[in-house]
Parts: sequence; C-alpha cells; structure tokens
Amino acid sequence: MQTNTQSEFISPDDLRAMFSQQMSDMYKAEVLQYSTLLSIVEDVNENTLSQNDELHAALSRTNDLDRLTQEYHGAIRLGTAQELATMRRMFRILGMLPVDYYDLSVAGVPVHATAFRPVSNESLAKNPFRIFTSLLRLELIDNLELRATAERILSGRNIFTSNAIELLELAEQQGGLSAVAGSEFVSELIETFRWHSEATVDAETFDRLQDAHRLVADVVCFRGPHINHLTPRTLDIDQAQAEMPKRGVQAKQLIEGPPRRNFPILLRQTSFKALEERIRFVGADCDGAHTARFGEIEQRGAALTPKGMALYDELLSEARRAIGAEAVSYESNLKAVFKKFPDSLEDMRIQELAYFKYSAGPEYQPEHAQLFPLEDLLSKGLILADPIIYEDFLPVSAAGIFQSNLGGTVVV
Repeated sequence: MQTNTQSEFISPDDLRAMFSQQMSDMYKAEVLQYSTLLSIVEDVNENTLSQNDELHAALSRTNDLDRLTQEYHGAIRLGTAQELATMRRMFRILGMLPVDYYDLSVAGVPVHATAFRPVSNESLAKNPFRIFTSLLRLELIDNLELRATAERILSGRNIFTSNAIELLELAEQQGGLSAVAGSEFVSELIETFRWHSEATVDAETFDRLQDAHRLVADVVCFRGPHINHLTPRTLDIDQAQAEMPKRGVQAKQLIEGPPRRNFPILLRQTSFKALEERIRFVGADCDGAHTARFGEIEQRGAALTPKGMALYDELLSEARRAIGAEAVSYESNLKAVFKKFPDSLEDMRIQELAYFKYSAGPEYQPEHAQLFPLEDLLSKGLILADPIIYEDFLPVSAAGIFQSNLGGTVVV
C-alpha cells in the first residue's frame, strides 16, 4: 500500500467531521425518528436564538454558535478490554482521546466508561463530536456459568473489518492518512457501528443474558457495538422535551441532570424511548424483539470549578435522599433544593463556582487595563465574561438514560 508524506495527510479534525457526518447519515437511515428529533432541535434552537440577542452574541464570542448544527455525541458499548484497546487506537486517528472515567455500576448498570473526544479548543471548535464508550463488566454477572458463556461469545467475535485494521496500522506507521485513505478508513470504521438484526446466539442464551441485565444481552449477543444513540445539542431542552410528543416522538418522563435554570450548568439530557426492533436468533424459525437504540438531546451549561462541583454534588445528594418523601416528587424537590445554587452568571463568577472566558468588549482599548481593575472593566462592559461550556458527562445522568432505554428502573 502506498505511503504518504506528512504534508499530504488529512487532519484528524477533518476525519472526525467526516466520521460524525457518516454516522449521522447512517443513523437517520436506520432510526427514522432520529430525523424528527434533529428537526425539533433545529427549530427550538432557532426559536431560542431569535428571542435572545444576548445569548446569540455570547455563543458567537465563545465559538459555540457553529457547533449547534453538529451532533455532539454518540454512545457505544464494548464487550472486552481488547475491543476497547483497539477502539482507542481507531479514535486517536480521528483526534479523539479518552477523557474522564465513569463508573455506572454504582447506579445499577454493569459497565464503566470513558468518553473519546477532541481536547484542544481549536479541535472542539472545528468539530466537537465525541463517543461515550462503555465497557461491560463481566465480573458483575453473579452466575459463573453465564459469565463464562458471555466471555466465550465475546472472545469469538471481531468487531472491526480487516481493511479498517490495515488502514489503522498504516496510519500509525506513517503518522497519518491521505485524504483518499482517510475517507476509506472512516467508511470502514463506520461498519463497526452498523445495526445487525441477526443475533449471534440462540433465543435461550439471549433470554438468560437479558435476565442477568438487559444491557449484557445488548453487548454480548450481536456482531458489534451498534451505535445506540446520537445526540444533538439544544439551547432549551425543556422546550424540546415538550415538542417531542407533539411530533409523534415518545419522550422519557424526566430530564436527567440539574433542574431548569435561567443560566444552565453542566449537562441536562433527555431522549425518546428506545424502539422495539425485530431480531433473528440463531436456529430460530421466527423473529424476536430487542430494544436498544434511541435518540438523545443534550443541553450544555457552564463548567463548574471544584468549589461549584462540590456544591452541585452536595445539593444532588440532598435531593436524592429526599426520594420517597411524602407528596414530593423528585423533580420538584430537585428544583427546590437547587435554589441554593446561585442562578446568575455574575454570582457564579464572583463566588468562583463556574469557569469563565474573558474577552474585550467593542469599546475596549489597551490603556483601559492600566486605568481600571477587572471588576470595573466588567461593570463598564469593556471586558466581557462568558461561561465556559461543560464538555463532559455526569455518571448519574448517563445511568438514568441507559436504564430508561433498557426497560429498567432508574436508580438515582
């Protein structure tokens, strides 16, 4: 295979943009309601921006406006450490590195996870797409015989095409790929995430694994880690949630994450419920059913400092302890508890609860820095402070999304 010089390589950012677009096209073709979800988010964002010039200007300053038109993340579930190791190498070619560790087992989901995403501001601005990647924890299957069965099934599969592996090795050997080879690499990698309606096990094995946990069956019983959801970003998740049933999309009951605020923090997520899909079992003369794939929406707010995160965790714990209190729903209690978290950008900035990016206002002159302290510059509008958007995930929220779309009980 012909090699290339470094000057001829396509950039990881361009490869990631190509990858996310092909993933979106594939998912829209496979999960028809996802196109409806994208339309809802687009309409909500346009409506929100048309009514809020200040928000429009802030998003322009922080390079977040263009990112609204791109899907923000997807999610996959892997079965073995070897699959994860190879996937890490694949994502690295796309400029996506592992960021953070999430243990979802504490919320009743037998996986732990990381997110592969771009890490530099420049790369995030060009294309923010990331994949929340879970790894099944077989040691959490109590039945030793069933655990051994799952291990045997997983050890016998290869989730990557031979051409994807060949191109991966070429990219690692020469430090990149040409535009032609890069396009081929992305197309081959996309095959790993495609849906397969044929299970790799018989119905009895599927049922036994599903009884252990529905997610175990979803990971173990298919040829590969079909993408289980994609996620556009909205500026008003409550409006999007209300719009879904109006357009024939069945939304999950509760929005995961912090309650609605004037100035959002961290991450809020909702989804339409996973669709029941027909699957064919090995040796069966009739079809079965499986629910795994859905569409998600996220709203991102300000990234919190360690001090802000400590307050968030304290308030979340307080709200969770109150579950079951008489005549008080979790949602209303969460909103009441979070009144203790300041809901203005100025208060969050002064109390050092969130991270901010400072930029020059339209009337700023260099000499102003010598004449006024920062707070005066801010009050005069000479310097502008905008919250830095949170780029990562919340374990409890991720578990809530997983559980609601696997037919389980959400453990909050």
